[in-house]
Amino acid sequence: MVSQTALKGGNIAYFLSQDEIPTSWYNIQADLPEPLPPPLDPKTLKPVSPEPLFRIFAKELVLQEVSRERFIKIPDEVLEAYKTIPRPTPLIRAKRLEEALGTPARIYFKWEGVSPAGSHKPNTAIPQAYYNAKQGTKRVVTETGAGQWGSALAMACAFFGLKCTVYMVAASYRQKPGRRIMMETWGAQVFPSPSERTRFGRSILEKEADHPGSLGIAISEALEDVLSDESARYCLGSVLNHVLMHQTVIGLEAKKQLEAIGEEPDVFAGNIGGGSNYGGFCLPFVADKLKGKSEAEFVACESAAIPHTTRGKYTYDFGDTAGITPLLKMLTLGKDYKTPPIHAGGLRYHGMAPIISYLINKGYMKSVAYTQTQVFEAAVLFAKTQGIISAPESAHEIRFVIDEARRCKQTGEKKVIVFNHSGHGLLDLAGYEAYLAGRLEDWTPTEINYPSYVPD
Repeated sequence: MVSQTALKGGNIAYFLSQDEIPTSWYNIQADLPEPLPPPLDPKTLKPVSPEPLFRIFAKELVLQEVSRERFIKIPDEVLEAYKTIPRPTPLIRAKRLEEALGTPARIYFKWEGVSPAGSHKPNTAIPQAYYNAKQGTKRVVTETGAGQWGSALAMACAFFGLKCTVYMVAASYRQKPGRRIMMETWGAQVFPSPSERTRFGRSILEKEADHPGSLGIAISEALEDVLSDESARYCLGSVLNHVLMHQTVIGLEAKKQLEAIGEEPDVFAGNIGGGSNYGGFCLPFVADKLKGKSEAEFVACESAAIPHTTRGKYTYDFGDTAGITPLLKMLTLGKDYKTPPIHAGGLRYHGMAPIISYLINKGYMKSVAYTQTQVFEAAVLFAKTQGIISAPESAHEIRFVIDEARRCKQTGEKKVIVFNHSGHGLLDLAGYEAYLAGRLEDWTPTEINYPSYVPD
């Protein structure tokens, strides 16, 4: 049952009770028209079997990665930990934003910024830490862009008694010390990437001492670290199938909330770095579109500085810069694409989740790209109307929602627009300061060298 709470300024929040947390994750691989293109061994170009990945990931996570079972039960220990986030998160109608825009559209957002880590990331960090602890892993290693993922995994490791090592993209490490302090408070070791701790990191620094780093580089460092320590395993905060599946608690909750208030959305939106928050929110609804039960539009919002879906090539590429991972079929700018140091650090990744890439390529979703100044302009309007200071990543879908609501004003369409607000921006104030002072720089690539590891 959904409870309704009137918030200050006319906004309305819709809450589920903790008894209504989804008890299973939704796996869209069961409903895709065909299996996803398999990961390939870069040497043989043959599909990779799951077994070698047991050395890198917890075994249960590898099995979930390749599963085509529609629903996978959430362990009781994970459900209990979800309640501390707390889940379920509210669905909020943004009436003040609607009024400011003078739009006939109705705008709702799922608010994931209520978690202690400030974002949606604990939805997968908690089960990943749980499965590793259950397996006997002593230490988990990961990368993080803006710091949301590293913060969530550090917190989850504290819950389950694991050591945690985080390689944080150097640009964000310098821009956002608050995130590093959060991770360290939860007990994690945090290093700027590229770092002196790994052979690959040192090779990057020898060429460019103040390299801003990238998620691809940080992933390479984390994998090198894991492979040097038998008691360690790797955790990834986005891109992979099991990560998007864990995040479907967002969409499954939103489905219950929207059904309870009698709304059928016309448009769903979210930001995409690796695809986890957007996928977790949208995939339970995409299932209806795949079955012919919905004509809703799904819009993925990315940075114009890293236009991996709007200008990317759908091909096989490495998930990391050093070329350690299997080849994944995805929309990509190429593993060597040098991502500029935008404030939306979580969007600074060269590729896109295979599931999201497939759905965009097949036309079930579309994507749009925005510059830094465009998204911070939208974030400031959202803050002035809704009171929430948004993460720069979330500001991308806010930009789209504002533009779409203004289109509805021109056409008179009474669309229902719903977006996943993936996190708060209280540790991203340097970006807001730069925008307000007129110092924010926009980047767009002029030339992209697309990968060609596998013949088209």
